[in-house]
Amino acid sequence: MNDSSWGVPQPGAGYWSPPGASGQGQVVPGAVPRAGDGELSAYDVTAPAHDVGGDASQTRRMPTVSDPGDAGGDHEGRLPDGRGPQGQARREQEPAHAPSPAPAPAPSAGKGKKRAGRDLRAAIGVGLGLGVVVVASLFLYKPVFVGVIVVAVVVGLWELTSRLNERKGIRAPLVPLAVGGAAMVVAGYVRGAEGAWVAMALTALAVLVWRMTDSPAEYLRDVTAGIFAAFYVPFLATFVALMLAADDGPWRVLTFVILAVVSDTGAYAVGWRFGKHKLAPRISPGKTREGLIGAVAFAMGAGALCSQFLIDGGVWWQGLLLGLAVATSATLGDLGESMMKRDLGIKDMGTLLPGHGGIMDRLDSLLPTAPVVWLLLVVFVGAG
Repeated sequence: MNDSSWGVPQPGAGYWSPPGASGQGQVVPGAVPRAGDGELSAYDVTAPAHDVGGDASQTRRMPTVSDPGDAGGDHEGRLPDGRGPQGQARREQEPAHAPSPAPAPAPSAGKGKKRAGRDLRAAIGVGLGLGVVVVASLFLYKPVFVGVIVVAVVVGLWELTSRLNERKGIRAPLVPLAVGGAAMVVAGYVRGAEGAWVAMALTALAVLVWRMTDSPAEYLRDVTAGIFAAFYVPFLATFVALMLAADDGPWRVLTFVILAVVSDTGAYAVGWRFGKHKLAPRISPGKTREGLIGAVAFAMGAGALCSQFLIDGGVWWQGLLLGLAVATSATLGDLGESMMKRDLGIKDMGTLLPGHGGIMDRLDSLLPTAPVVWLLLVVFVGAG
C-alpha cells in the first residue's frame, strides 16, 4: 500500500515563526515546516518583529527586497508604509514594490488522491504476468498450481520475517516456518482440512523447538511472532489448496481470484473518482467509504456471474452473498496488513514485484478471503 499522506502536515496547523525581540515565536497558521529542521519554508518566511520595528505581537510577511546591497543599511527605508527619509525618497523615485508572489499551497491529502502513487505500467504488466502464471498452472495440472502456492507462501514468509527482524528485532525462525508452511499447503491439498490442521500444529511445535537453540532472551516474543506468521501466511493460503482439491477446483480458485481482483479494482476506481469520506484514516488514509461501496458492488456483480456460469450447481443469488463476503474480507485483510506496516514503519513488505511492492503486498487481501470463499462454496454447493 502506497500511503502518500505520511509525513504531510495537515492544513491549518500552527508552527512557530522565528523568535522576535521578545524571544517568543509567533504562531503562523498553515505554515509548512521544512523537513528535518522544523523551520518555515522559503515561501512562508515571516519577518521577525525586531526587523520591522513594530509591535512584537504582530508578524508580517517579509516584503520583496529589490536591492540586496542595501540589506542591513536601511531597514526603515524598506517598510511597507515608507517610514524614514530614504524610504520616502525611494517611494517618490521608484514605483511601488510589486506584490510578493503568493506562497505555494501547502500539500494536502486531498490534492494527492487522484494520483496512483506507483508505476502503473509496471503494476499492470506484473499483474498480467501473474495472472497468466496462475491461470496456466491452474488448468494445466493441479499439482503445478500447488507448487505456485508453496512458492508464494515461502517468499511471503521470508518477507514478513525479514521485516520483523529489521524493524522490531523479532527473530521468528524462517526455516521451520518455510518447511512447515510448504507441508501445510501440500497436506491441505492431499488430506483436506484435517491434514492442514495437523501440519499447522507440527509447524508451531517446530518453531518452539528451533528457537530453543538460540538465546533465551525474548524467546516468548519470537515464538509468538513465529506462530502468528505460520497462521497468517501458510495456514490461510492452505484454503486455496482445499478449494483446488474439489472436482471443479480450478473454477472455484478462479472465482476466488476474480472476486478478489474485481473487489480491489472496484474500490480503487470508485474511490479514485468519487471518494470523499475516509474509511479508516488512522490506518489507511487512502481508503474511502465510497471505495468500499464500489468494492461491494463490483464484487457482488462478478460473484453473481461466476456462481451462475463457473461453479457447478451454483446460482446467481449465492454469488451476490459471495461477492459481499469477499469485498468485506478483502478490505479487512488490506487494513490488517496496513496496520502491520504502520507498526513496522514501512511502506511495502518487499520490492520483488515492481509497481506492487512485495508478495505480501499482493496477498494481504487474498489470505483472509480464501477461508471465506472456501466455506461459502462448501455451504452452497458442497465440498465437491
